[in-house]
Amino acid sequence: MPEMKWPSDWLRGVLPLAVLAVLREGPTYGYAISTALERAGVGAVKGGTLYPLLARLEKDGLVVSRWEAGDGGPGRKYFELTEAGTAQFAERREQWSRFGSVVAHLVGNREGKTR
Repeated sequence: MPEMKWPSDWLRGVLPLAVLAVLREGPTYGYAISTALERAGVGAVKGGTLYPLLARLEKDGLVVSRWEAGDGGPGRKYFELTEAGTAQFAERREQWSRFGSVVAHLVGNREGKTR
């Protein structure tokens, strides 16, 4: 199946939640996060988008990072959810579910009525 190209404004809105979802699986590094997002169908997320987002999540106390030596190559910066990040993910996942239902109902309304 061909990769779906999502509108960039949709991705900007959902990317923090998607990154937290990937990190919920355990500590990992940027390239692996990007690969997981692409495999999940979100699409290709470039480093110029991903790393500033990870920095914001870290600044907000939702993620911590650490450098680990590489096996015969350069080290990697690993990212991991904090307790606050885990709580934020759970809250946002619930909000996303409700919001998605509202939007699906609105855009799925075949008669064009919003009530």
